[in-house]
Parts: sequence; structure tokens; C-alpha cells
Amino acid sequence: QTYEIFSKRNHYFYPFIIKHDSSKAIHMHIIEVQDKDTEKDFLRVPEIIYKDHKSWIPHLESDIKAVFDPEKNQQFKSGFLKRWVLKNTGGKLIGRIAAFINNNLAYTYKQPTGGFGFFECIDDQQAAFLLFDTAKSWLNDQGMQAMDGPINFGEKDRYWGLMVDGFENERPYLLSYNPQYYRAHFEAYGFQTYYEQYVYRIYADTVLPPIMEKKFQRLTETQGYHFEHLKLKNIEKYAKDFITIYNKAWSKAHENFQPMTLEKAIDTFKKMRIVVDEKLVIFAYHNNEPVAFFVNILDINQILKRIKGKMNLLGKLQFLYHKRRGACRVIYGIVFGVIPEYQNRGLETGLIMELRNSVASRQYYKSLIITWIGDFNPKMIKLMDHIGAKREHTLITYRKLFDDTLVFERHPVIN
Repeated sequence: QTYEIFSKRNHYFYPFIIKHDSSKAIHMHIIEVQDKDTEKDFLRVPEIIYKDHKSWIPHLESDIKAVFDPEKNQQFKSGFLKRWVLKNTGGKLIGRIAAFINNNLAYTYKQPTGGFGFFECIDDQQAAFLLFDTAKSWLNDQGMQAMDGPINFGEKDRYWGLMVDGFENERPYLLSYNPQYYRAHFEAYGFQTYYEQYVYRIYADTVLPPIMEKKFQRLTETQGYHFEHLKLKNIEKYAKDFITIYNKAWSKAHENFQPMTLEKAIDTFKKMRIVVDEKLVIFAYHNNEPVAFFVNILDINQILKRIKGKMNLLGKLQFLYHKRRGACRVIYGIVFGVIPEYQNRGLETGLIMELRNSVASRQYYKSLIITWIGDFNPKMIKLMDHIGAKREHTLITYRKLFDDTLVFERHPVIN
């Protein structure tokens, strides 16, 4: 298999001729996203790939566009990216990909590592390989020696990982979704599993182990501990508490951690207003110092599947209508953290019990989805099993070393 590549005035418009052993040639054009028309093409690709997928729920178009907007995505302060779409000779869109580099992270690995994401492609290995090659070539030109994907150019709570099971289950808001055939193309190209991410669900009527109630009582009766729920009118106060916990908890638990700024935290909480129920965001304190949090939002995919990902004026009106009618009955747990010196003191149990009590008193929500439990975090996996949560999805974050002779290493386990 060979590629003949022709550049047109440095505009990344590449006609590719892919030659098979059978001497049959498939012509494809890969085009860099540089203007409004190519950006529209980039956003349209999922509609083509998923037109026959009844379980597909479009991501909000405004959310996707924000990832690639330097004014809305703070990753551009330390990084940069390129995007491409893939067309066949008839001009039909058949794929897309984005590649990016975060300079604060890229050089903290053994090999400088970039990322790629927002990959979509028809079920054709050569088309998939062409998209992978394009991302790899650009990243290599920028000095990278490996690439992770599919990942987001931003926070890990969204568009991160390749779904490999649980396709029969309806995915929650912000979780990646893809056709099952993607996995074969990734692994045929030489991607290896860097880590797996698990998504769990626990139903509101699940009976929790009695020991959890005892631990919760012991914790709340211990002098100095108390729980608070988010109050949006005091958003700056809780944003400060959030980054205090987040930066302490993640700095020791995750390799190559980058601290979160107050500006970023406040911006995140403001963006959450439309999906937040104050009773679902819980902070734990010891002697009035923030030590843990459990952040949950509404799973608005229960509404988004009705408006096809378009938050225009009509979409906003429909969203508010369905929200007020009670369409969001599922809770989506997006982040859970305890600072190191307070781990193993029962705060993990305390946060879950505080949420359970809040939900039980209202008898409104049906279930809780807890996402982003890495296979490198056995303590959290054990906790999910202990509370009776059922694993619904598995996603894989892959890594590709450009030098195949190097030894591949998986993400280290958190002790």
C-alpha cells in the first residue's frame, strides 16, 4: 500500500491515491479546516456516519465548536491544533480528525506526546489509516514522538476515549460514542491500550451496604466534619473550594498533572448552570477547610436526543420545555475527589451517602451514572463494586509510539 501526495500551495489540500495489491485505486482528498465552509463540513461528518444509528445522540454543536475556539478554550494558551476533513472523489464527506499539542503536557512523558480526537470515518480501513497518518505526520513535524487518542483538546470529562462495549446502553451527556468497527481500525494501525475508562450506573432504589450507613454516621458525628451543597449565588466561594481540593487530589494521583486556575473553575461552574441541580454538587469540609467533593450534573442527553444537538432558539425553547416537564431523571457524576491526607477516612462513603439522602428525600431521580473510573484506579473500582454499581460502558484511550522499536508502557496504577 503506497500513498502519492501532492500539496497545493501549502493549503493542506492533498489528493491521495491509495493503491491496493489488486491495482484498484481509491481516490480521496484530505482538506484542512481553514474557513467557515470547511468548518461546516467538519461538524457535518457525524451526521453522515451516524445516520443509521438509532442510539446516537448528537453532541451539542455549540459545545464542539467551543473546543476549537481560542476565545472559549483555555487550552490554546499552551497549545495549538489542526483539523481535517476527508472526501472521496465525488466530494462526499467520509471522515474527519483533529490533532493537537498541549505544550504543558507533551514533554512530560518519556516521548513527547501529542493527541488527536474528534475522529469519525466510514468503515474503510484505508480511509481510517489516511486520517491517522495525517494526524501522525503533522504531530511528527511538530516534534512529537507519540500520540494519544481519541482524546479531547481540553478536560477529560468529555469526548475522551473510544467506546468498546455497552453500545446497547444509552450514553450520558459528554460521553464519547462511536461505531463498533472503529476499534478494529485503531488496533490494526498499531494503537495500544494506554488505559481503560469505566462508566457505572447505580439505581436510586439500590440498597446500600449497612456498613456504609454506619461509616456515614461515624463521620458526621466526628467533630469538625460537615457537608455543603453548591449555592450558585456564591459561585466564587465554591469555585475556590473546588480548585483547592482538585489541585491537591490530582497532583499526586495523576501523572503529568496541570493545576486548575480559579478563572477556569469559575468559568466551568458558570457553564454548568443549565445542567446543574445545586443539591447534586456536594463539598465536604473538616474544620471548615474543603477536603472533598462529588460533582454531579443532570444527564441532559434525555433532552438532547429530542433536539438533535441544535441549541438554536427553537432548540433552547424545546430544552427548557422538556426540562421543566421532568425529562432529566438521571444524574451524571462527572468528578469525585478527596485530598490525599483525608483518603481512607470514610469521606468517599460520606459523599455517596450525602447524595443518596438528598436524592431519596425528593424521590425524583431514577439513577446515577458515575463516569471516568480509570483501570489504573483500583480503589475506586472496588468502591463501585461495593455500592452495587453496574458497569455499563468501557472506553479505551490508545497510545501510538511513532518508533515501533520502543517499549510500550501502560498508565501507572494509582496506589
